[in-house]
Amino acid sequence: MGADRPRRRPARGTGLSGSPTTTASDRSDGTDGEPPRRLLYGRRRGKRLRAGRQALVERRLPELGFEIDATTPGGLDPRTLFSPAVDEVWLEIGFGNGEHLTHQAEASPGIGLIGADPYLAGVARMVAHVEERRLENVRLYVDDARLLLAALADASIGRLFTLFPDPWPKARHHKRRLVCEATILEAARVLAPGGEWRLATDDMDYCRAMLRQLTGQAAFGWLAEGAEDWRRRPADWPETRYEAKAAAAGRPAVYLRFRRLSGQG
Repeated sequence: MGADRPRRRPARGTGLSGSPTTTASDRSDGTDGEPPRRLLYGRRRGKRLRAGRQALVERRLPELGFEIDATTPGGLDPRTLFSPAVDEVWLEIGFGNGEHLTHQAEASPGIGLIGADPYLAGVARMVAHVEERRLENVRLYVDDARLLLAALADASIGRLFTLFPDPWPKARHHKRRLVCEATILEAARVLAPGGEWRLATDDMDYCRAMLRQLTGQAAFGWLAEGAEDWRRRPADWPETRYEAKAAAAGRPAVYLRFRRLSGQG
């Protein structure tokens, strides 16, 4: 399961200066000799960063970020990204403003936390959290998380978080949803037996789609035993800023926990 240590710098095409506002055309189909790339939807840049925050990102992101070798799928042992060594690695896909990722990193210093998010303003906030709290167990992948999932070795992730992904509510956009059959299959591959996948959404249609797809996979078992298990956050699952806004707007969240079953998938 070993792999050469990836280069510790931001992924190609994701620097904070000169990045595109969207990534709708940021893809190769593999016919030009480049490894296939996923299609990202939506913006990657927001407002210009303040000078101090920009300087912090330019100084720290090369230390926290990393590239992957897309030509060797399934070859990345994520533990090689961390020094000092960690007991296991957890991955959060789409960490937003970084509140949850920061909480988990502080609460579990022996665990390596990888955050994958292409939105550069959120990355800048997360870099600031790392600096302010002196976190040593956080690494950032500034690109499409599906590329990272494809690169990870089998059973190399102990816990996976996908909290409030974009629901893409219009039916014609459902194909853009992150939680889909292809991602579920990759999650089943990279999660260690007994590992947990935590998901949250405030969109009930997306919730039903998640449940329909995940309960239909033999590799996963839903941990809910009653309604309160999906209506309330676990004690070690902090509220995020987005979640608070959704609740204030009358959109309660649903919290889903699935276990990676041994010998399945």
